[in-house]
Amino acid sequence: MAGKTEEPRVRRAETVPARTPIGRPALRPLPALSPPPALIELRGVEKLYRTGKLRYAALRGVDLVVGPGEMVAVVGASGSGKTTILNMITGIDRPTSGRVTVAGADLNSMTEERLARWRGETVGIVFQFFQLLPTLTALENAALPMDFVRKRKPADRWARARKHLEAVGLGDKAGHLPFELSGGEQQRVAIARALACDPKLVVGDEPTGNLDSETGAAMLDLLESLNAAGTTVLYVTHDMALAARAHRIVTIKDGRVVADERR
Repeated sequence: MAGKTEEPRVRRAETVPARTPIGRPALRPLPALSPPPALIELRGVEKLYRTGKLRYAALRGVDLVVGPGEMVAVVGASGSGKTTILNMITGIDRPTSGRVTVAGADLNSMTEERLARWRGETVGIVFQFFQLLPTLTALENAALPMDFVRKRKPADRWARARKHLEAVGLGDKAGHLPFELSGGEQQRVAIARALACDPKLVVGDEPTGNLDSETGAAMLDLLESLNAAGTTVLYVTHDMALAARAHRIVTIKDGRVVADERR
């Protein structure tokens, strides 16, 4: 009998690992970079005020997100709701519904005591009417937030308050009481006070409303310099010329955001 013819053996294909040129390690794809978390986030915020049987909606479902390092102007007519938004962001007032998160803190869930301390540590506020204590000197007013939250040792508080007064051009007025200062000087003391605790956020409520045009422009110069150093700045104003100094303009009308322009 004829012998069986053996079939040629077929070698199994081997999986050869991918090689890269000698001396070059294989490149792995970089993880996708996620945007930095929002510093300010308002979601569906409503605010109703009640006077007897009357109800007034100051905010009607506001959504607003502000990233770290932005400089934002909120504009609108009187009664549009822009100051109410500022009060939500600073925790001065609470929403009727919706959520407010600032610098990672859920303001809705905080007690009034914790909220006051958080505000002192996180937010610097520049009020339209300065809100300086009349019996305290410029230096004492500038140090007040640090005293309130007991930040730093007393000697360090004075040194830091003096540093901020010098930064706003009032180093020689540290011992003056508010009535001895001009309106522009009082506003600069208010800015020095707002910077006392190295806040992540500085907000202004019509910060130039009581100032002449030249002094008001100087105040905006100060806010711009703060923003250039990395501080997030948000202010409300009805003056479009001042709003134009910001990188972003949010327009409020009848309690709603109707425009959001990035410049």
